[in-house]
Amino acid sequence: MAATIREVARQAEVSIATVSRALNNPHLVAEPTRSRVVDTARRLGYASRRPRTGPGRGGEGADPGRTGFVGAVVPDLANPFFPAVLRGMRSAPPAEGRHVLSLDAVEDPAVEADLVRMIARQVDSLVLLSPRLPSDRLRALTIPGRTVLFNRLIPGLPGVVVDCVDGMRRLVAHLAALGHRHVGYAGGPRTSFGDAERRRGLALCGPAGGLRVVDLGAFPPYFASGAQIADRALREGVTAVIAFNDLMALGTIVRLRERQVDVPARISVTGFDGIPLAAASTPRLTTVAPPLGRAGQTTMALLDAEVGQGAPGAPRWRVLPVRLVVGGSTAPPPGSGKSVPSAGAVR
Repeated sequence: MAATIREVARQAEVSIATVSRALNNPHLVAEPTRSRVVDTARRLGYASRRPRTGPGRGGEGADPGRTGFVGAVVPDLANPFFPAVLRGMRSAPPAEGRHVLSLDAVEDPAVEADLVRMIARQVDSLVLLSPRLPSDRLRALTIPGRTVLFNRLIPGLPGVVVDCVDGMRRLVAHLAALGHRHVGYAGGPRTSFGDAERRRGLALCGPAGGLRVVDLGAFPPYFASGAQIADRALREGVTAVIAFNDLMALGTIVRLRERQVDVPARISVTGFDGIPLAAASTPRLTTVAPPLGRAGQTTMALLDAEVGQGAPGAPRWRVLPVRLVVGGSTAPPPGSGKSVPSAGAVR
């Protein structure tokens, strides 16, 4: 049986990525390490696939040799939304012989650019999850024909997006049915495609639903932002808050409680993402839930089609449906006289 790159890495006491660089991009590896890897590969009879040639090799858009790795750059691994998508990616067939290497850009476009530039030399293909970089920078950094985007729409590049507009339509309809008319939106990063789509959905659906939507601002997409969001919502006098994501919504609820404000009797709060913590919170968070595991699997299927290993003729864009999960964090506004609907409904 032919030796594998994993066996070479184990016996040479280096990582699989280092084996790939030593054999396919030797100028990137220190001489002692490179010699050890080459000697080990020769002794085991490992035959490396030669690197593919293409424009930009060694710089932006570099086309690496085969490693068995898919590089996934994520804006925030601490947000449970992204690990759930990554799990879906890792479970997608064929799981054998393919590994997803994830890197955290810590919500910093400059770090994101550095990570993409670095990992493009070490992996077979790229998945960029909710990238924050401008479109022209992303085009320059991607591996041509071997890159898929998740939660970002750039013409000419394949990708998977969540139907944020429909999600906001469902939230607006839910809050309007409860009797809310003055709602605040707590946005995420201005560089986020998902935030732009949520705002587009609100602009389309808010007036139609009879809602006056106040822009509470743009916030870092973290739990800690909930304190500012809650304080601003109280100043604006809104009866409901729609947060960019579930973490921000949960932080908002905690801050409102600290200020002795009842949720949802005085202010309703909704999230977006459907992370497991939303179901575990008290009250249970009303949120828009995409199919997170399916999102990862769909992304990998699209990647396979892009590199010629999947179904021929597959579309280069997929839009994932969402559902509204009604929890106990939303209720009719004070003085409306409406009854509180039962929580737990999925729409």
